[in-house]
Amino acid sequence: MNSSLLLGDEAIAQAALDAGISGVYAYPGTPSTEITEYIQSSPKSINDSVHSHWCTNEKTAMEAALGLSFAGKRALVCMKHVGVNVAADAFMNAAITGVVGGLVFVAADDPSMHSSQNEQDSRFYGQFALIPIFEPSNQQEAYDMVFEAFDLSESLGTPVMLRITTRLAHSRSGVTSRSARPQNELHFSTNPRQFVLLPVNARVNYQALLDKQPEFLHQSNNSTYNQLFPGKDTSRGFVAAGIAYNYLMEHFPDGCANPVLKIGQYPLPIKQLRELAETCQELVILEEGYPLIEEALSGLLGVGLVVKGRKSGFLPRTGEFNPDIVGAALGFTTLTEVPVSELVKVRPPSLCVGCGHRDVFEALQVVYHEHEETCRIFGDIGCYTLGYLPPFRAMHTCVDMGASITMAKGAADAGLLHAVAVIGDSTFTHSGMTSLLDAINDQSPITVIISDNETTGMTGGQDSAGTGKLEAICLGLGVDPEHLHVRIPLKKNYEEMVQLLRNEMAYRGVSVIIPRRECIQTMGRKKRK
Repeated sequence: MNSSLLLGDEAIAQAALDAGISGVYAYPGTPSTEITEYIQSSPKSINDSVHSHWCTNEKTAMEAALGLSFAGKRALVCMKHVGVNVAADAFMNAAITGVVGGLVFVAADDPSMHSSQNEQDSRFYGQFALIPIFEPSNQQEAYDMVFEAFDLSESLGTPVMLRITTRLAHSRSGVTSRSARPQNELHFSTNPRQFVLLPVNARVNYQALLDKQPEFLHQSNNSTYNQLFPGKDTSRGFVAAGIAYNYLMEHFPDGCANPVLKIGQYPLPIKQLRELAETCQELVILEEGYPLIEEALSGLLGVGLVVKGRKSGFLPRTGEFNPDIVGAALGFTTLTEVPVSELVKVRPPSLCVGCGHRDVFEALQVVYHEHEETCRIFGDIGCYTLGYLPPFRAMHTCVDMGASITMAKGAADAGLLHAVAVIGDSTFTHSGMTSLLDAINDQSPITVIISDNETTGMTGGQDSAGTGKLEAICLGLGVDPEHLHVRIPLKKNYEEMVQLLRNEMAYRGVSVIIPRRECIQTMGRKKRK
């Protein structure tokens, strides 16, 4: 057994390696990225030939992980919360097929939207899929829960979700590791119908999943991660899930005088919840994300019990918790604001100096201002989303991965004369290719700019699935070769870029421009190496 100082993400990655995984499948997305990166750089992963290449998107990651499990091996699949939306089709159906080798699904939520479009709570997906969920309160629990989750997955034949949040993913703590286990041998299900979800089989599988629910609840009611700590003051009881338990206990270094139910495993432990409710006059629910527990208790425990939390307004409805927010709600004196010197100015994020995206937006600005009444620029998810901010102000939408092209198409269908989509190379292969195919099939009058920096830049420079393939993909989808252009975005090519944009925006069909220049950050790292 070894002790290490690890990020929550790193603790999960090390636990998966020690638990005998044969592959990790993921698309980079904060705050989950470091899980895969840790496995990729681990000597154990290299020596044991653990698969760890990045996937094209979260759906392909989930499906590949299910394929590894189908072959009897242990698989880890990880993504940020909005990536769960992309993987949802395979994720939901994996609950119906069940698994052979253990499959642990890590969903990394981002309350406060530090780098995300929304605050959605992945626990609802786990609940929706009717599978067990683990939620650690610290890095050691994150490590231990991965072991438990793999064992539970194989013993019950179901995927298991591990839900973490930004603060746990990106903070460090001491973690003691266990003895490593070998990888599973190749083996398959004895049920030839298990993974064939024709309706006749799916109905049987769904009933089997429903039949497992009492066992899932039994496991939760008896889990060491769900603990009820008694207290003398029963005027109030606390239900604290995941990292929110730490925020509560920081205000009670000598122990809380009130009863506290610490929750780390779902479905909700009804036995312990009833015991707490029968003891206390009111319950305060502390949970990161949506009021899942609070809403459940309002119906589960009946009328007459006062339940306070995010939904009731006792705690803020949005954003991530911290000890001060929890303390303020409980009446403690807290330091909510630290005085900042007037010398310190707020600086919004900006594109790196020397970034190729800058040259794209500088050229695009010119042509946009020539057609302000008839032109709109549809953006996407990536570094280039910063083109929305000053000094460029060259983006009117940013909704989800790949939406730039399909929203531009829809606006063109509505009659917008100059619809321009800006998308990155990694986002294009993630979710933009099918959007482009729709536009090609309709011969929509749109101009698509695939700003290619040859990496997944926003999340730290991971490999991009489309590197070296973008022209072939576009031609294969049906883009007219006369309206497919590759340019190097540099100051010396500025006038050429402007004129090219003018020409293609005047074309009444699909045109694609690929400005290609390597990310300045990855280039710098290569030079330093």
